[in-house]
Amino acid sequence: MLNDNLSNAMTAIKNAERSGHSVCEVKASKLIGNVLRVFKDYGYIRGFEYIDDKRGATYRIELSGRINDCGAVRPRFSVKKAEFEKFEKRYLPARDFGIMVVSTVDGVMSQREALERGLSGILLAYVY
Repeated sequence: MLNDNLSNAMTAIKNAERSGHSVCEVKASKLIGNVLRVFKDYGYIRGFEYIDDKRGATYRIELSGRINDCGAVRPRFSVKKAEFEKFEKRYLPARDFGIMVVSTVDGVMSQREALERGLSGILLAYVY
């Protein structure tokens, strides 16, 4: 059953990465685009391109082979500045290994950037 676009996109990326594909296509949305931008900034994907074919927009993602696991955080937890470490232990395998994507009042960013800026937010996804 396809309910959450972000979860579907993370599953498609993970499956394409595990099967050795170099390109993956997922349904486009603003939230998915912002999460992909964070993935690209940290080098987990090479790049992504927005494709609008008038039937339904998609993102074509160039995979780099660096993703071991990725996924959407469900339910989307609200996280205070002091609680990031608790969720890192829950979703990431080791300290300073991988990133969590957070939606803050200043936009979508990694938990590292949110901590530097002193922001709290809502957890969206993780990747390592």
